[in-house]
Amino acid sequence: MAKSNIDKLIVVGDRVLIEPSLATKKTKGGLLLPAGYQEKEEVQTGYILKCGPGYPLPSSDEGEAWNADGKEPRYLPLQVRPGDMAIFLLKNAVELKYDGKKYFIVPQNAILMVEREEF
Repeated sequence: MAKSNIDKLIVVGDRVLIEPSLATKKTKGGLLLPAGYQEKEEVQTGYILKCGPGYPLPSSDEGEAWNADGKEPRYLPLQVRPGDMAIFLLKNAVELKYDGKKYFIVPQNAILMVEREEF
């Protein structure tokens, strides 16, 4: 089975890859978005496609965390997951065009809220 091009992308750290959604005043779950949110373009909505591993945790060993000691790094995982619909601050996002499609790379701290289908 061939990989899609988006599968080739690796998201690092506390960042997520978001595909922007079309302008709507209401989410699938019934969440009403604030009036004028799109006109101001301060916030944006979209679906999370990929997530980074999270926040790196310091090593308990002596030495510096960035030194290669052969051990796998440990991470504090993110709260968001692929498939979540995210409302995020556009000023903290980096716009990316990949294979003719528009995406945003967003740090988790710029995500205001997510809507998840299942808990």
